[in-house]
Amino acid sequence: MVRSDRRTGGRRSVVRRDVHVTAADIARLAGVGRAAVSNWRRRHDDFPEPVGGTSTSPAFSLAEIREWLRGHAEGRDLPPDEWLWQDLRTTVDDDDLADLIADLGAFLVYVQHEADDWRGLSAGTDEEVARGLPARVRATCAKTVSAEAFPESVPVTRVPLVRSIARLAVERGVRDTFEFLRERYFEVHTRRVYSTPAEIVTLTLDLVGDGFGSMLDPACGSGRILGRALERSPGARLLGQDVDPVAARLTAVRLALRCDNARIRPGDSLRADAFPGELADAVVCNPPFNDRNWGYEELTADPRWEYGLPPRVEPELAWVQHALAHLAPGGVAVLLMPPAVASRRSGRRIRSQLLRRGALRAVITLPQGAVPNVAVGLTLWILCQPSEGGTPSHVLMVDTSGRPDDYAGVAVAAWREFGAGCELDEPGVSRSVPLVDLLDEDVDLTPARYLSTAADGLSPERIAGARSRLAELFGTVAGLLPSVAAAPPDELALVPLPELVRRGMLVVEQQTPARPGEEPPLGTPVLTVEDVLEDRPATGSSEHAGARPIVTRPGDVVVPQVVTAPVARVLTKGDALLGPYLSLLRPDPEVLDPDFLAGFLCASVNVRHYTSMSSRYRVDVRRAELPLLPMEEQRRYGAAFRRLAGFRSALREAAVLGDDLARLVADGLTHGAVRPHE
Repeated sequence: MVRSDRRTGGRRSVVRRDVHVTAADIARLAGVGRAAVSNWRRRHDDFPEPVGGTSTSPAFSLAEIREWLRGHAEGRDLPPDEWLWQDLRTTVDDDDLADLIADLGAFLVYVQHEADDWRGLSAGTDEEVARGLPARVRATCAKTVSAEAFPESVPVTRVPLVRSIARLAVERGVRDTFEFLRERYFEVHTRRVYSTPAEIVTLTLDLVGDGFGSMLDPACGSGRILGRALERSPGARLLGQDVDPVAARLTAVRLALRCDNARIRPGDSLRADAFPGELADAVVCNPPFNDRNWGYEELTADPRWEYGLPPRVEPELAWVQHALAHLAPGGVAVLLMPPAVASRRSGRRIRSQLLRRGALRAVITLPQGAVPNVAVGLTLWILCQPSEGGTPSHVLMVDTSGRPDDYAGVAVAAWREFGAGCELDEPGVSRSVPLVDLLDEDVDLTPARYLSTAADGLSPERIAGARSRLAELFGTVAGLLPSVAAAPPDELALVPLPELVRRGMLVVEQQTPARPGEEPPLGTPVLTVEDVLEDRPATGSSEHAGARPIVTRPGDVVVPQVVTAPVARVLTKGDALLGPYLSLLRPDPEVLDPDFLAGFLCASVNVRHYTSMSSRYRVDVRRAELPLLPMEEQRRYGAAFRRLAGFRSALREAAVLGDDLARLVADGLTHGAVRPHE
């Protein structure tokens, strides 16, 4: 817990320092909602002034907030875990925070395995604990993490913090205590470690299948894939490596608190493979994309390049061969890849060898948006270790881009049918492609190139039916637009939304981390941003959501926090959990009409209050304003806003139907199902 100074090589101990906290942090420290913090700022003249941040997201001195809350707790029990987290932040610089959390995690590994020994040691003085703790923790971690997982010495001043962690572990459990610290760290350092989306992790493991005895993730990052793999196969041997030593340490501790058969090592898997010669039943990886500095010069003669030296501009093909080099006979590897890897001319020779030798078994296109913050639809490559029984005659090509709602189920079903020996040919979705069709000059492995079209459905009757539906829809659209009349010249007097909250007219909710006992039941659907944008029922999963459950009700108004244009939906169904990046407003229907509220939230009168981010808006509903009108008039406005929502929905449907009709007519003409009128 005393770290070597990177600048001087000496030993140093960081004194306690003040840090900044946000309104959300203060709400957690006080065990209240953010609205309460806003009220305190207005009502109490002695509430600390901001010391940084912005006008919309101010930052406060933790020391000043600590003192203020102690004087205004009003008998409330302040959450000990949140205070402990902030104490950690005051103990070390931000750059060293992850190392401190990893050290404390190693201590928790010791507590988990040697609880009696810790009870005996902790009965001594702080000086005795400081002397005896390092050797004990290092000896325990040598069996599960590594002997270097804990420092060789601990300053006496750090022992109270260790004792606090141990007390929290008694209250929350050892694993949950470390998860709490780890999640708080990633909230503060969102860009430090990238986590593969949970839906993609589930999909990749479904493609691998159950029953694997060992798994390797050579770019394990936060350890989400290996952690989920452990749940699937509790006795499996887990291997992981990551170029970020901090990420590797945190993942190693996280897995060590769950099992004794995980080995996580720091380092660049391509340049310094931590597991040379070791084979695993499964290799699952989300490797870094477009990394031109992957080691081309140093690794030209590397024995892993069995299928050819990866070009300098094709690091992904280096990761593919790294995975195959660690794959046991009969094993399966699943890698997340950018779509360009399937068609770059520089990689066609390696792609050809992967096909000819039977290593590449399937390519699956994912819908755009399946992996957030990526502008294109990524692909999954499924590889198998070639056997001596001959080269497979077909490769599976799947394109789920047209099935965004159930893309994972489509992909898994196709792969399982293909593995069972079935020949697939679902138009526009999946096809077992003969190997010879892929081995042309380009060796382009883009699935859409090889999928058949539904020629059997290209009948004149189908086209006529689509035209009739489109004409009917066009006739309906105009009637949906509400009629309006001239309004008096006086502008509507607008009231800030926080004032409506203060008056009890509505409640504002957003997702926050769950406390012990607040975890939602597994299987409860989660309302996602995409669900709100598409105006559809909840489709997300609550598995390991880790958030305080906020159950939706009919009449709630839900607003995505980052959008290209502000959107507010009035829910007609409830009993789903509010997902991340959404704000929920629950109006009192006796004094505030939901449709009236939704209409004003996304209208231009409030867009000017939201933060513009080039092509997007960051929507903070607490900055919104709306008029206070009698309920009868609110309902008239609400009815008009409902009609406008229906008008927009009909226009979107007409656009989709028109595009489908144009494609249907074009396919009918080219397949000979119809011909132009003479």
